[in-house]
Amino acid sequence: MAEIIQKDGIWAFDGDALRLTPGRDRSVGVLRRTLGELVVPLGALAGISFEQGRRQGRLRLRLRDGADPLLHATGGRLAEPHDPYQLTVESDRYGVAEYFTDEVRDALLLERVPGAPVSEYLLPGPTLPLSVSAGDGTASFDGERVRLEWNWKTEDVKAAAGPRTLALADILGVEWQPSAGLENGHLRFRVAGAPARERAKYDPNAVELWGFKRDPLMALVAAAVQARLPHPSAAVAPEASREPGAPETAGADHDALLRRLRELGELHREGVLTDEEFATAKQAVLKRL
Repeated sequence: MAEIIQKDGIWAFDGDALRLTPGRDRSVGVLRRTLGELVVPLGALAGISFEQGRRQGRLRLRLRDGADPLLHATGGRLAEPHDPYQLTVESDRYGVAEYFTDEVRDALLLERVPGAPVSEYLLPGPTLPLSVSAGDGTASFDGERVRLEWNWKTEDVKAAAGPRTLALADILGVEWQPSAGLENGHLRFRVAGAPARERAKYDPNAVELWGFKRDPLMALVAAAVQARLPHPSAAVAPEASREPGAPETAGADHDALLRRLRELGELHREGVLTDEEFATAKQAVLKRL
């Protein structure tokens, strides 16, 4: 087994999976500490890299697209202290880090793990039940329902309706956006029939985030819900099956794909699909064309 122990955390590899345990150092972000130990199967990996610096280096894991609901929900926007797939390495352990990197790379080659996207989540997402308070509210999720409760900082127009309960079956999508500069962040649930893209401070299906310490924890709620929604690879539904014996024509298939492109465009304009989901679904249709 290959193992590297640092103040930032412990990474261990047994040939089948990597076990990532966050350290207790003050530099470890609250999201990593709350998420706890992660077990990443070898088949979920697309690669590993080690970058050296003068005083510190960094190990980085790259997961296959669609393997982890947390990465999908956050869209690569997690800051380094909160990213569970990075490990700070002290200069006196560079040799160990290089050995660890080689062991994982060799296993990927021997097992012929492809780097292509996957069609199902290979990690389960955060443990349930889950409840996080940050920004203007509290978001809780038990696996079947999301409950949003407001605090004294919530805008009156949003708080007037009281707590909100969303059934998982009614949720079309979820997004987490950290605050950046003067722009506030949010945890937003896209629900059928709800107005599209209303500002989070007025949206009863969103928690507004202002850049405080606990904001990243809302990403765990987003990931837990995302893990129980249809996988993003299912964004483009297969066309209805033809009747037995019906002729299979290239023209009919081409027209169906064009119709699907128009439908995706409408869903994107209405805010049902995010920019990322629209781009992924559009690319899949274009490949079939």
